[in-house]
Amino acid sequence: ALPIWKSKFSEKQIIEILKEIEDGAPVVETLRDKGVSKDTYYKWKRKYSGMETGDVKRMRDLEKENAKLKKLYAEMALMNDALKDVIEKKL
Repeated sequence: ALPIWKSKFSEKQIIEILKEIEDGAPVVETLRDKGVSKDTYYKWKRKYSGMETGDVKRMRDLEKENAKLKKLYAEMALMNDALKDVIEKKL
């Protein structure tokens, strides 16, 4: 699901900051310079660690496709239940 809030950093910028730290930049100084809290850093790290910029687009596309499939499944399950009810009433 997409977050309700909008980050002041793009996903590309987030990945660049994470890579900078992975490449040896001091964590506390880098976060202070960029205006990022430690909590935010750890959330980003959990979500984006090891990703390239192209991976983020692919992840977004997969999340959208997953949401569509979940909706389709829910609609089909409702239709299936309705058809079962109709069949039971006729028997």
